[in-house]
Amino acid sequence: MSHDAAGLPEGIVGHHFSSLARQNEAMVLGMWLFLATEILLFAGLFVGYSVYRYQFPLAFAEGSRHLNLTAGTLNTVVLITSSFTVAMAIHFARTDRRIAAAVCLAITILFALAFLGIKAVEYTEHFHEHALPGKFYAFEKVMIPGAAMFYTLYFLMTGLHGLHVIAGMSVLSWILWRTLQGRYSSRYHTGIELGGLYWHLVDLVWIFLYPLLYLI
Repeated sequence: MSHDAAGLPEGIVGHHFSSLARQNEAMVLGMWLFLATEILLFAGLFVGYSVYRYQFPLAFAEGSRHLNLTAGTLNTVVLITSSFTVAMAIHFARTDRRIAAAVCLAITILFALAFLGIKAVEYTEHFHEHALPGKFYAFEKVMIPGAAMFYTLYFLMTGLHGLHVIAGMSVLSWILWRTLQGRYSSRYHTGIELGGLYWHLVDLVWIFLYPLLYLI
């Protein structure tokens, strides 16, 4: 791979930036603004959850008891561990250990796939039990007012989070490819740091969803 005069791979600094430092500042600011919009999105769902839980406390408690706590706990462990592996990938990129960084990114992607697989098993159980959102709700074990709303919020919140997991996997896969190309090093590692930052947000959202849905 060819490098510029500063020893960086070509194409790292955009033509519309005067320096790498300016570009990094813009990238970091843009990512934090994007993460702020993501936080606002899930905050709205958390507020809606709080309102309906206050209105139907018994239904939400009963609905929570019929979720798969083992699967939810396992998924929590999986995501927390994946945050560690992505953090290690950033560390290895900063210290010029390209292969180690790539391995950690690959492991993180595998953890993401495991998370989605476990969630798919949960969803399959709900479909068999007819514990579905809205008018499709027909779960015989919990037939009290507000139960359908609990499962509506459950599918909405976990489904939206699942889409973010898929998006995060896509970002990390692209970063893995660039890492193997040698695009990140001790001289330039902003891209992999921003990808890791997004993945930490995905993990953080689940840390809130887990107690709200599984432990109430």
